[in-house]
Amino acid sequence: MTDAPAELVHYAVDDAIATITLDSPANRNALSRQLVTELFGHLERAGADEAVRVVLVQSSGKVFCSGADLAEASTEGMEVGARRIVDLQRLVATLDKPVVTKNLGAVRAGGIGLIAAADIAISADDATFALTEVKLGLAAAIISLTVHHRMGPRAAALTTLGGEVFTGAEAAAYGLVTKAVPADALDDEVSSVCASLATGAPQGLRESKRILNRDLVARIDALGEEMATTSARLFASDEAREAMTAFLSRPR
Repeated sequence: MTDAPAELVHYAVDDAIATITLDSPANRNALSRQLVTELFGHLERAGADEAVRVVLVQSSGKVFCSGADLAEASTEGMEVGARRIVDLQRLVATLDKPVVTKNLGAVRAGGIGLIAAADIAISADDATFALTEVKLGLAAAIISLTVHHRMGPRAAALTTLGGEVFTGAEAAAYGLVTKAVPADALDDEVSSVCASLATGAPQGLRESKRILNRDLVARIDALGEEMATTSARLFASDEAREAMTAFLSRPR
């Protein structure tokens, strides 16, 4: 009999705020099947809990999310995983309660899609972001659904085509995150924002969010299947497989 896998995503509720914590340090909170499944479940749980007004997604360590789980993708492909990440972004955008993300440190590739899907994203100003897909023969396809909704086209082109690291302060200037603050002020800022949001009436929060995200949800519904297919095709390509294998075998 094998032991059940350890929980990778934790859930707690306090003062009408559901806190969902990504805790998979072994793969830098990559979007593995298990992590995504647990994250889905906790988001749905928060959505159904009448005591919850606000949902906060954070990480247990400095790395918020490193993107797709390349170990899984290189051996199993992304046919199912790509669609699941499209669905995850849609769930965040359509949840009847505001979703806030907090990142102290690194966010990469697919993890940026989670932050872009959130209603409010607060980052440390020296945190790092990178749309690294282009370096691996891939494209930021499935997360373009949310990222390109938030960022201006010039910033999107610079970060997507370059694949280089940019800071939390730059992410705020690009429209990707709501606000960037010094790392030592991050906890207080997020607590203040969540407490303010929690004063909203449930119906007011729900209906306001639906109005705000109408165009984003329509974009996901119109382009989601095409972007998932594109992502799966690129992950299965020889060029990307070679690049992912080299990346995974590099010294850590």
